[in-house]
Amino acid sequence: MPLEPRFRRVAALHRPFVDREAVMAAFADVLLVPHGSPCVFNLVGVGGIGKSRLLQELGQRSAETHRTATIDLQVPAMRQQEDALAVLRVELGRQGIRFDRFDIAYAVLWQRLHPHLRLSPKELPFVDESEALSQIIDGAAGVPVFGTGVGLLRLLGKATSGMRQRQRIKSDDTLSQLDDLTNAELADAVTYLFAEDLRDGSDRPYVIFVDAYEALVPASARSGRAAAQDVWLRDLIAQLDKGAVVVASREPLAWARQDPAWADVIRHQRVDGLPMAARLQLLTEGGITDDAARQAIATASQGLPFYLHLAVDTRTTARQAAAVSSEEILQRFLAHVAPDEIRTLELLSVARIFDYEIFQTLADAFDLPRHRMAWESLTAYSFVYPAGVHGRRLHQLMRAALHRRLSHGTARDVQAVLQKVWDARAAEAHAAENGVATRARAVREAAYCGLHAGALRGEDVLAYADRAMTYGGKQGVDGIAQDLREHLDSGGDADLAQTARCLEAEAAVLLGDAETATRLTPSIDWPLDDVPGARLALAGAHGRRIAGATGEAQRLFRQVWDHHSGPVRLRAGFCMADLDMCQGRFGDALSITQQILAEAPDDDLVLRGDVVRLQHLGYRFGFDLDTSAQSLETAAALYAQAGAIIGQADIKTNRAELLAWTDPARAVDAAADALDAQTDLGAHHEIGKAFTALAIAQVRLGQYAPAAASFQAATDALERARYRSGRARAELFRAFLHARTGDASAAVASARWAVAELVAAEVYPTLLMVAGHLLDALDAADEHTTAITARARDQISPPNLLPFLDDQARALVTAMLEDG
Repeated sequence: MPLEPRFRRVAALHRPFVDREAVMAAFADVLLVPHGSPCVFNLVGVGGIGKSRLLQELGQRSAETHRTATIDLQVPAMRQQEDALAVLRVELGRQGIRFDRFDIAYAVLWQRLHPHLRLSPKELPFVDESEALSQIIDGAAGVPVFGTGVGLLRLLGKATSGMRQRQRIKSDDTLSQLDDLTNAELADAVTYLFAEDLRDGSDRPYVIFVDAYEALVPASARSGRAAAQDVWLRDLIAQLDKGAVVVASREPLAWARQDPAWADVIRHQRVDGLPMAARLQLLTEGGITDDAARQAIATASQGLPFYLHLAVDTRTTARQAAAVSSEEILQRFLAHVAPDEIRTLELLSVARIFDYEIFQTLADAFDLPRHRMAWESLTAYSFVYPAGVHGRRLHQLMRAALHRRLSHGTARDVQAVLQKVWDARAAEAHAAENGVATRARAVREAAYCGLHAGALRGEDVLAYADRAMTYGGKQGVDGIAQDLREHLDSGGDADLAQTARCLEAEAAVLLGDAETATRLTPSIDWPLDDVPGARLALAGAHGRRIAGATGEAQRLFRQVWDHHSGPVRLRAGFCMADLDMCQGRFGDALSITQQILAEAPDDDLVLRGDVVRLQHLGYRFGFDLDTSAQSLETAAALYAQAGAIIGQADIKTNRAELLAWTDPARAVDAAADALDAQTDLGAHHEIGKAFTALAIAQVRLGQYAPAAASFQAATDALERARYRSGRARAELFRAFLHARTGDASAAVASARWAVAELVAAEVYPTLLMVAGHLLDALDAADEHTTAITARARDQISPPNLLPFLDDQARALVTAMLEDG
């Protein structure tokens, strides 16, 4: 190809903006609107009309007077709430806006979704961009940092600079409540604090640009479940009341249908085709001076700048301009481009985003030029847009047209090559680009390419989702789930539908949403021999367990244990053994745990540690405290070998619980150690258990006032965690405190409330036996509680344990009422 067209392609990027005076004037009016409420400027126009270029122009015109930031929803990562917020935070932060409160809240959310990882610049995308987080990590002096609100605020208080800022952060009500929020509530709090910091920290008004709204909510999915995909964006924009938001979309935003208040907020601005005079002007400025050529191109383009740019990109001649449609212009453009460039563009059209390495990899795979000049030539075209710092994407019209030229087999081959590239990137050390974790993005892109290459089965998709959870948290999994749903909607492999449902159910379990997990699994009527089917059943069982339907959950766990022979079986067995132990079937629980240990891989130290720790709990609830102690130390060694942070913290809680019975004085220090560890992790249920152990030890030591405070702290934490059985256990032992301080009526009330809760949750018959003996000692037993304790005794298995357990329960009651 001659050099001149290449130079014209470069020049085309800098062509003057023509005939958008109406849009510019409307935008100028929007910037003059007094602040105090949200303001949305909605650019509406068909694909190719020039909305993305308009956003660039509006951004340049407002940059001198406003703080500006952009999210491009054509880039897949930007469609996830946490990633989009991170990108906006980084862009605005580089313009001098501080996001200290948002940074801490984001770190808490990130840690909640990555409890196995510590906060560090290597793990969390924008630690280096954040003064608050950098001070926290630098001040920790090498100590592992875990992101609870309480923990981070405590570490920030030890920082040596910015006293006024630290005080403002420490006194913030929202930050102080983060640890009490569910994951969904925490995500909302992160959005709220982003808006608050932006409102308080910007010395100028701001403009946020949102490109390609239809990529977030495709037209085919604007009703039903998929319509909720933009809820996070609407929620964010509703809180941006000190600036303007410009949203580019193919159709007018219809948010007023859900909430009429949006009608007063959104100003729609049509972006129509250029009039004939403007078309001719653009072509002239692009170097096409032949009148016949300009007239033919201007007519065929129907006023879409996209097609006019194509003509300029190749300096179309009069002979070449005998076009009759915009599609013909596109085809004439491709006919003018060198064959190697066409082939490379066709291959790149398969990728959602690409960069120099991807370009070179595809060029190598298909024997095409791969040098720097070839790359610069391709990326100089007007239809190539930036995507992040180093990435590129093709205009959607060009991408679709080029993709249609590829055979189905070739497109699959390209996807297979791309999958390998992204797999390799996912294996690299953690890094970030503009606030987005590149490793998590790589996992998502690898899964997307594998899906479209036809190379993934359901269990492969779930394996990618597990890796996405590790590197990108729930938003990483949500991205894969969204790609899978879109793949199915477009006619993809129907066999993957169950996998999509599995991802949705597991996400619900992660959020503690028992209703959704149960709704997605109304009855387990599918085969359980494959991984997606087994994991979906497991998610349904967990949903029922969260809701307190313990018996139904146990039945489903057993179904998976009996009918699945793959990797999910052992985890189902663990859950089943856990419930067996909780319901007094000690022999069955021990038998299953022994089977799991026999079958579990030697290198799966976490699973083995979980199982041995479960054995410890079984022995403890069976009052075999010596064997319980031995199992606890074995589990501790396994967790330490695996480097399992959560497991090691849970061992500390269990040690405090055990010592509360065997050595109350040592239990006080052990509980304090457990509370430090669990507070750093933000594990409310474990915090509640540690406070319960501390309170029991204090009661036995005669420290009644501290015990009362510890029981209250325990119940607060357990109610936050919605841990029903743990809350009942704490209330049962608080009854002993009431009894020892002479408040018999309160003791009876606490014991009866605990009995009712334990019965409702279908757990802990040995604790029901303890409650029965306590009520007997208080002369408060009645027919109802007697019948309950009788049923509890009938649950004990094997039955020959019952006399021993009954004696031990009676002895425990005596000790709790008398020692001190």
